[in-house]
Amino acid sequence: MTRPIERIEQDIIQLEKAISAIAIQLKNAYESYLSVLGKAVCQQLILASYHLCTQGYPEKFLKLSLNQRQKLQQAMRNLAKSASQDMQALIDDQQLEEEEEVDEDEHKEVEEVEKLEVEKEDLAEIVQELDMEDDQDLVGIIQELDMEDEDAQDLAEIAQELEAEDDAQLTNNLSQAAPYTSIPPNVKIPSFSENFSFPMLSLEPSLSKDWKKWFSPNTSNPMELAAWQKNLEKAISYILKSLSRDGNRLLQKANILPQKLPEPILEAAAASVEASTEMIPGPPNLLSLVVGIESEEKQLDAPSLTQVMALNLRLVEIEFADVKLSSERQQIRNILNQLAKLGREYQKKQRERSVATAEAAWRASWYED
Repeated sequence: MTRPIERIEQDIIQLEKAISAIAIQLKNAYESYLSVLGKAVCQQLILASYHLCTQGYPEKFLKLSLNQRQKLQQAMRNLAKSASQDMQALIDDQQLEEEEEVDEDEHKEVEEVEKLEVEKEDLAEIVQELDMEDDQDLVGIIQELDMEDEDAQDLAEIAQELEAEDDAQLTNNLSQAAPYTSIPPNVKIPSFSENFSFPMLSLEPSLSKDWKKWFSPNTSNPMELAAWQKNLEKAISYILKSLSRDGNRLLQKANILPQKLPEPILEAAAASVEASTEMIPGPPNLLSLVVGIESEEKQLDAPSLTQVMALNLRLVEIEFADVKLSSERQQIRNILNQLAKLGREYQKKQRERSVATAEAAWRASWYED
């Protein structure tokens, strides 16, 4: 038998409080994680650049003057610093938005109080004007109100007539409906448990260059919180991808990487590597592949196959190289496991409340012939 709706709603309230507490833990864990990740990204980018210039393309690096080498190194440090700031901004921007929302709420409250005071003053003036009116005006107003009541009564009678016609039409439609037929044996009706999965990410916005524009999740709703977490991870991947691309372009400008290296090929190769969560043999955060590059001197000849090494920062390799960062990631996993359990229970309670509400609505509309 279905439990009373009041008891179910009390359970949902308790779950929402627990989920809100988990949301605070998750946000704090990501603040700490992103702070450590920003530092680790700087270190790994410099190490990958060092290996690429000294092991991958030593001859080309040696052709640079001392000033050019220093400018290249400084530009790489600036890229890493900018990426680190972007990592921290993923959480800081949301805190700023929350503060702005609080300020807006306070401003609205002040405006409502001022509006209420103005309305009180206007009401006092109206009362004074009414006190100054004579009895004849009051009698006229009363007569007008009586006429309005008669009009309202006429409108109510018309509405009742229209409602009766609608009920008759609904009864006629139901009587003409096709009779119920049983479901064919070869048709399978999916159960709720088969369709259920957590987290549900229908609230997930698409990731683009405007990845800083986040929606504010309802921290008591596990689906919104899970969507927020997934998009935060996508933003981290986007930053690493952008950092790798900008670093490779910088190396091309310094004549370290080939000038005619096709960027779409690099992106496709990086995407295939990123799809694997395993460690790739070779130096970390570097992509090694063979491509056909057309020579500037022999443009009529067939493209020659060339071994190319490029920057490809991967989160799994960055975390593997930093013990503290791995520990921070494990803390996030533990919190997400708690959120998943609460999310499954929350969905069950939501389902239970829907069933109980539907049963109550059925009983309220049912009557015996």
